[in-house]
Amino acid sequence: MKKNIVMAFAAALLVGCINAQAQAPAAGTTTTTTASTAAGPLKLGYTNIDYVLAQTPEAKDIQNQLTIQRTQSENELKRMQKELQDKYESYEKGAAQMSDVIRKDRETELQGLQGRIQEFGRTAETSLQTKYQQLVNPVVQKIQKAIDAVAKDNAYTYVFNLDAGANTIPILLVAPEQDNITELVLRKMGIDPAKAAAANAAAAKQTPAPANANRPATTGSGSTAAPRKN
Repeated sequence: MKKNIVMAFAAALLVGCINAQAQAPAAGTTTTTTASTAAGPLKLGYTNIDYVLAQTPEAKDIQNQLTIQRTQSENELKRMQKELQDKYESYEKGAAQMSDVIRKDRETELQGLQGRIQEFGRTAETSLQTKYQQLVNPVVQKIQKAIDAVAKDNAYTYVFNLDAGANTIPILLVAPEQDNITELVLRKMGIDPAKAAAANAAAAKQTPAPANANRPATTGSGSTAAPRKN
């Protein structure tokens, strides 16, 4: 829903700019010309927050912490599933000789264990998402401050996020490279854009993506590819 609102806003803004340009010559009044001169030209910039996030010093530590928690949860889930499998096999082998009371008790136990496994899976996923937000939010706030500063220094009226999220179409399909403020944002945060790009290129060579791999989710992994140049 949030992505739809952002995309709708971007589309409305761009359409508004086009309409304003089309109508300006027709109006031609002194009042309109004076207002336009006073307001100044509308300047749009863009960046890729996921890419910037991946270049920060905190990114590796965030990924490590999330990996540790995810691995622990997966191991516990496997243990519980094995316990359920072992008890179910034991139940099947002896079910014919069990009294009705014992059989019902074992079936209740199996159902309870299965419910606990499902609940643990949901809780573990929620906990991982909460952990991600706790780790990422402070970094995203730093990125936002850098974007605000760059926008102010360079007179950008609006700055868009190039990446709309995993498995989605970017909000900006075509944009002039001179309005890509990613490198300015990185420098504002004390990060060398050239070193970041070189590190990403080296990592990409070491870990080639599968032929039909989907884009990584932005929650946790993020996009580490440099913003596309047009």
